[in-house]
Amino acid sequence: MPFRQEPPAADMAPGRTAVLWCNLGSPDEPTAKAVRPYLAEFLGDPRVVEIPKAAWMPILHGIILRTRPAKSAAKYASIWMPEGSPLKVWTQKQATLLRGWLGERGHRLMVRDAMRYGQPSIASRLDELKAEGVTRVLVLQAYPQYSATTTASVIDAVNAWSARVRRVPEFRFVNDYHDDAGYIDALAQSVMRHWQHNGRPDQLVMSFHGIPSRNIRLGDPYHVQCVVSARLLAERLQLTPDQYRVTFQSRFGRAKWLEPYTEPTLRELGAKGVKRVDVMCPGFPADCLETLEEIAMEGREAFLQAGGKEFTYIPCLNDSHTWITALAGIAERHIAGWPTDSRARAQ
Repeated sequence: MPFRQEPPAADMAPGRTAVLWCNLGSPDEPTAKAVRPYLAEFLGDPRVVEIPKAAWMPILHGIILRTRPAKSAAKYASIWMPEGSPLKVWTQKQATLLRGWLGERGHRLMVRDAMRYGQPSIASRLDELKAEGVTRVLVLQAYPQYSATTTASVIDAVNAWSARVRRVPEFRFVNDYHDDAGYIDALAQSVMRHWQHNGRPDQLVMSFHGIPSRNIRLGDPYHVQCVVSARLLAERLQLTPDQYRVTFQSRFGRAKWLEPYTEPTLRELGAKGVKRVDVMCPGFPADCLETLEEIAMEGREAFLQAGGKEFTYIPCLNDSHTWITALAGIAERHIAGWPTDSRARAQ
């Protein structure tokens, strides 16, 4: 495979610095036609489904992609915003605000949002940045807790793009920030604001995205980091161990995933006479299908049907001031030593 032609080295302008803010992705529209290629890319990633391709591809294309897109499209339609996919809307807004926050701190650099699956793709964003003279890129991900299923997959996408480029930019990767003080504080402030207006619940449920238990046995640090994030948040909120639960959602397939599962836990709490629960998703910096439909809708129904009286979903960090401030701090620490002065014009 030939590498892409580059401008002569003598003609290269002074290099610029950029931050690439990466999230999982979303279909372009809440339709089966749009969901199908998105799911094909997502579920076709060997980081996401660690089954040999020879065994998995016939199942994916012969069964799953024939039935799941229509069901998923209906779920997306139930949470779609006028501006588009909630995940894309919030991720783009976060990138814009991050550029502004860094600019206020004297960093004149570029910030772009990108999606691991769907558009705007990581490759297309890197093409844009390279064409605009960027030679240094901080890859910052919307995954506070590291997992090979998410964090490493983004790194794979960056490396795949780099394999086709002759002059590869200098990259830095933020692998996790699960115990970052600013991140924990942003979560705590979000919960406390909610409680100031709505009072405290009987139980706070912290629901993280699940992954197969097998991944943990093979060395993925995700579960440990989720537990640490939850403990730090509970300490910040001055909660006792009996006042909160850590659960895992979005199980896919028949394999055993991280437990306890979120929906059965909500049913159990409702059946035991717990009157009110508040549910939050600390591992999701932006609201999306998994938070707005699976938790705020399906989770609510499960709890109330089991006998619970009041269910409240606490929104993700989205564009909160404390979160963008924390994100800017994380980015600032990782670009230390790189030139970000006025020559690197902000875009």
